[in-house]
Amino acid sequence: MTEFPVLERFAYLNAGTLGPLSRATIEAMEERSRFDQEHGRGGKKWFDSVLELRVRVRERLAASIGATPDRLALTGSTTDGCNIVLAGFPLDVGDEVVTTNSEHPGLLLPLHAKGAHVRVAEVTTRPAAEALATILDTITPRTRLLALSHVIWTTGQVMPVHELKAETGLPILVDGAQSVGAIPVDVGDLDFYTVSCQKWLCGPEPTGALYVRDPERLRVALPSYFSQRTLEPDGTFVPKDGALRFDFGWLATPALAGLEAALDEAPADRFERAARTAARCRDALAAAGHEVVSEPRQATLVSFVAPGDAAEDAARLYERGVIVRDLPGTGWLRASCGWWTTDEHVDRLVAGLA
Repeated sequence: MTEFPVLERFAYLNAGTLGPLSRATIEAMEERSRFDQEHGRGGKKWFDSVLELRVRVRERLAASIGATPDRLALTGSTTDGCNIVLAGFPLDVGDEVVTTNSEHPGLLLPLHAKGAHVRVAEVTTRPAAEALATILDTITPRTRLLALSHVIWTTGQVMPVHELKAETGLPILVDGAQSVGAIPVDVGDLDFYTVSCQKWLCGPEPTGALYVRDPERLRVALPSYFSQRTLEPDGTFVPKDGALRFDFGWLATPALAGLEAALDEAPADRFERAARTAARCRDALAAAGHEVVSEPRQATLVSFVAPGDAAEDAARLYERGVIVRDLPGTGWLRASCGWWTTDEHVDRLVAGLA
């Protein structure tokens, strides 16, 4: 019996959207839900348990990206994190933000709402090795912020985020939706890093996080109950210390309990296993005559040209017991290969396309 119930029925290759939930995660969610109902979701003992759960999850998430807990806010998604940063980041008329040509709406829409002048670096039409030079060539003296994914959600290319920070010294907002839990991540000198917990970390949705290197320099533009240490009748407040001031409101306790269980059971060799399987998937698709878009030795997303209509092919694969994502507007299908993915799952994908 597999630890992921969905794998008993499907070759699940869609962690780039939502990761599979393990039995331990599902059981932790059910147990926490029972606990909440038994205690009436009230009283000091219950509320203290909620705060303790948030502390434990924050500690585990921070450790997973090489950060300290005081620099990590709890959110519901990477989109939440992007909105928090962009709402509070100072930009004047004429200031520019540099991004790439294949960013997810979760980053692009907050950029648009900010009203910034956005310059776009064409990275996905070039080899990943050229990304650094391409992005640097897009920067001008008016650039105030770099905002891009660590792993591009369409092609799986790994962007040189640390090299960009070192070369430019500019503040950088990194969308970590397709990186955390899929490839090793250490935030290092990066300024802002968003985390999606319901994808490669295999947590329930909606759960996420935001790393902020220097919380004092980012305005709290989207405050929640958890943002304030003291509050005046007119709404004036003293923010909490560190990044806790950016906590994006209440997160359901069963979801947090499930996330804690998911983080605790991730194997030590998860990155190596996922990389091997992604390479195997890419090679198998190419050997079967499919045009593979994703370059070798990048991340764990393998995109390829659909044999027919991408949406129809994805639906047909689902009926054959294989779950992948069609990428709108590209004509591509995307297979997400995690540490739980086996050679049999890859073989079922290739066979399902025949």
